[in-house]
Amino acid sequence: MPLSHSLAALLVTVIWGLSFVVIKLGVGTTPPLLLAALRFLFAAIPAIFFVPRPKARWTNVVAFGVAQFGLLFAAIAFGMPASLASVVMQAQVFFTILFAAVLMNERPGPHQIVGGIVAGLGLVLIAWPRMTGGGAGPFLMTVIAAVCWGVANIVSKRAGRVDMLGYIVWSSLVAPLPLLGLSLWLDGPDQVLAALTRMDGGTLAAVAYLAYPTTIFAFGIWAYLLSRHPAATVTPFALFVPVAGILGSVLILGEAVHPIEAAGGAVIVLGLAFNVFGPRLMGRRTV
Repeated sequence: MPLSHSLAALLVTVIWGLSFVVIKLGVGTTPPLLLAALRFLFAAIPAIFFVPRPKARWTNVVAFGVAQFGLLFAAIAFGMPASLASVVMQAQVFFTILFAAVLMNERPGPHQIVGGIVAGLGLVLIAWPRMTGGGAGPFLMTVIAAVCWGVANIVSKRAGRVDMLGYIVWSSLVAPLPLLGLSLWLDGPDQVLAALTRMDGGTLAAVAYLAYPTTIFAFGIWAYLLSRHPAATVTPFALFVPVAGILGSVLILGEAVHPIEAAGGAVIVLGLAFNVFGPRLMGRRTV
């Protein structure tokens, strides 16, 4: 892959990693489900006027993103550190493999099984100090968000070969309605209206970052790279997402990562790395 494409892939992972920091900043002033609704609304408009609708059923499009991002935004609002969220969400890789095996009879390779076990141990290390007190709820919400991401991946896979950028844009058009409805129900109309009428520059910047660089630009570049290079060449760059998320959280938010949490994050990344590079390490070719 040319150097320019490698740098573009790194830029995408940095954008995605820093999005966890932006979410943390955004939910400080805006109800989390409302923030998620605004993110999708602005990601869809005006892009839907330029990006063709994908050839997929609307039920598939609706399924994308609502539960995943609603839970993630809420978990971060309720206290899940952005740094750990950026790591835990990567467990979606292994949930996707598990669901594909159960629902689509796709047999995982030995390296995927080993990588999943290793990543599971990392989740246990992160969860261990959080199972007491108020940290258990946000952590479990983040794990369920990763599960929903895995489900969304299977839904997308069953939709067949579609333009992924179009899929993202058009699913973004649908997602705001259920997210806004949930926000009105859980937060109350008064709080939602107050948040909308008192939006400041920081909130608008957070929405803009989550909508355009994170969703439109990053997914557009990622789709471009995947269309020109093997997936095995492009996808390993995603390992830098939690790295960028952790560094951004520490430098921008001042989050402290406890040693056991850092160890758990490192173990999850190790599991991801083995999932990606396992066939080479085991002297096998990916089927």
